[in-house]
Amino acid sequence: MIKKQRITSIIIAIILLFLILIIGIAGFMIIEGFPFIDAFFMTIITMSTVGFSEVRDLTDAGMVFTSFLIIFSFGIFAYVVTTFTRYIVDGIFRNYFKDNKVKKRIKKLSGHVIVCGYGRNGKQAIKGLVDHNQQTIIIENDEALIEKIREETDLLYIHGDSTQEEILVSAQVSNAKALITTLPNDADNLFVVLTAREMNPEMIIISRAYDEHSDIKLKRAGATNVIMPDKMGGQHMAKLVAQPDIVEFLDYIMLQKSSDVKLEEVSCENLAECYVNKSIRELDIRNASGANIVGLRREDGTYIINPEPDVLLTCTDKLFVLGIPGEIERLHNVMCETR
Repeated sequence: MIKKQRITSIIIAIILLFLILIIGIAGFMIIEGFPFIDAFFMTIITMSTVGFSEVRDLTDAGMVFTSFLIIFSFGIFAYVVTTFTRYIVDGIFRNYFKDNKVKKRIKKLSGHVIVCGYGRNGKQAIKGLVDHNQQTIIIENDEALIEKIREETDLLYIHGDSTQEEILVSAQVSNAKALITTLPNDADNLFVVLTAREMNPEMIIISRAYDEHSDIKLKRAGATNVIMPDKMGGQHMAKLVAQPDIVEFLDYIMLQKSSDVKLEEVSCENLAECYVNKSIRELDIRNASGANIVGLRREDGTYIINPEPDVLLTCTDKLFVLGIPGEIERLHNVMCETR
């Protein structure tokens, strides 16, 4: 919107400038009988008020015309100069400095998340990542959306086509921990997945898909997960009819609408040696921290829902814990303490 207003102002300024120029040339040629080049020169020095002398003596009618031309052209000329100056200072220079600042910050990033596309799904992904304190970079090819990001947010961004390898390189894809592609075309998403997977084999890649047949192709290309918004939305609406309370409860927890209760993933990577290959009962998480273990993921990808107290923990496990922030923090302390 801001950029459109600036462009409109520039167009109006150019039209007014040419209009007064044409009026001035035509007036001097008709009233004074000047040739075109003399009329053009007189119009220019009159509009710019540089103070040069007339190329020829003016008649009374010519002096009256020149006086009115000065009055009108002075305001128009000032408007044109002001408009272009504002565009250069507020637009080009401001964008130049901000873009350079963003590029410098991006070069230092590691362990960040790249989001390709700033449409509806992209915006929601960015919002969720920011809520979870994840460092993100937006890659967007639409100039209007980039201008909106630049004007309204402090997010990191790259203006370019995310299907191009050099754009992914500039987003530090080799150092990223995850990439989300939400482009409106499945073929573009497939190309991004292929390129990103080759550049970073260990990265998590989440892709959006429209066609249900694209799911398998995207996974073959290297996507960790493929999301179909239309399909998920339909299933969600059906469950709201069949099991409304369960769905609302899970949404309450998963979307973290409550600032008190959170469901978080806790890695056992830093599990204290005294707890390795010991049972959940021996860890005594519930009494020690107040948090509850509701699930566990093994190294081979298998899940244990509501694990029994006798389940043994290893350093490769990941726990899914339900509790308030203070309880989860105490859980980290308990798991990492040595005694």
